[in-house]
Amino acid sequence: MNIPLCVKDSSVRILFTEGRDRRMMEAAIRLYNEQILTPLLYGDTRQLYEQAEAYGLSLTGIQIVDPKRFTQREDMIRRMLELRKGKTDEQTCREWLKKDTYFCTMYVELGYADGLLGGSANSTADTLRPIMQLIKTRMPHTIVSSCFLMSRRDEHYIFADCSLNRNPNTDELVEIALQAAESAKTFQLEPKVALLSYSTHGSGSGTDVDTVREAAQRLQRMPLDYDVDGELQVDCALSRRVAELKAMDSTVGGNANVLIFPDLNAGNIGYKLVANLGGFEALGPILQGVRLPMNDLSRSATTEEIYKMAIITAMQKEAGIKMRRHGNADSIDLGI
Repeated sequence: MNIPLCVKDSSVRILFTEGRDRRMMEAAIRLYNEQILTPLLYGDTRQLYEQAEAYGLSLTGIQIVDPKRFTQREDMIRRMLELRKGKTDEQTCREWLKKDTYFCTMYVELGYADGLLGGSANSTADTLRPIMQLIKTRMPHTIVSSCFLMSRRDEHYIFADCSLNRNPNTDELVEIALQAAESAKTFQLEPKVALLSYSTHGSGSGTDVDTVREAAQRLQRMPLDYDVDGELQVDCALSRRVAELKAMDSTVGGNANVLIFPDLNAGNIGYKLVANLGGFEALGPILQGVRLPMNDLSRSATTEEIYKMAIITAMQKEAGIKMRRHGNADSIDLGI
C-alpha cells in the first residue's frame, strides 16, 4: 500500500517563510490549484508579485503574509515576553521580529497559520532558533528530534534521529522512539519500533549497547499500543530469516518499520545510504516533539520535496488535533 500524503481539511494553513524563493512559489501554487491545503507566502507583497512575474508564475488566489501590513505586532511582542518568561526584554523581542524566521514563528504561535515550512533559503540554525526559543516542545516531551520518511514503492520506514541529536542518552532515546512512533501513525503505519545497535539481545557489549538496551526496556514497560524491541542489529530488525536465528521470540525482528539509531553518525549515514544505494525517497527532516507543526527544509530541496513537506506539515497538524481529541497527547509517563 502506498502511503497517501493527504490532508483531510484543505483549509489547513501552512506558512512558507521564504516566499520569494521560486521553489516555494511553485509548490504553493500547485498546492493551491490542487486544493490540498491553504498556502501562505511570506514577504513584501509588491516584491513577491514582481518576482513571480519574473519567474512566469501567477500568484492569483495565493494569500500573502506581508509583515509591513501586519497590525498585531504588539500582540506578538506580548506573547513573546510571556513565552520567554523574563529571559528576553522587549527591545530584544522587537529586534527579533525584524527577522523573517521569528516573525513567521510567532505568526503561527498566534494562530494566524496552522504550520510553518522554512529553510529553502535560511540556514537550519536560523530556522530552528526561534522554534527552540519560543515554541519549544509539546508535553510530555523535553527534546525536539527529527525523522525521515523513507519510501520505495510499497515499502515505508521511519528513520530517527538523523539530523538533530548527536549522542542521545537513554532518556533521549526513549523520547525519540516515542516521537518516531507518533510520526509513523501520522502516515498510517502501525509502528514496529526497533532500537538499533551493533548488538542483538546481548551478543555485544559496551556502554553504548547498554544505553540502547536500557531505552528499549524502559519503552517495553510503558503502556504502548505497539511493539518495541532492542537492542537489535539492523539485519535482525529487517530480515525475518535473520531474526529467526538471532531473536526468535522478538515481535519486532524482521518486521520493523521504525528504526531508532543510537547516534547522529549512524542515523545520518544510514538514511543517506538507503536513499543513495537503495533507491528510497527520503522525505525530511521532519521535526518531532515540537509544540506546533514546524519543519525545516534542506536548502537544496526541490519544488517536489517542498510540496510534499508542506503536506506532511499539514498532516502533523491534523494528527495533533486527533491526539488531543483522544486525550493521549500527554498520557505517557516518560519515566525521566
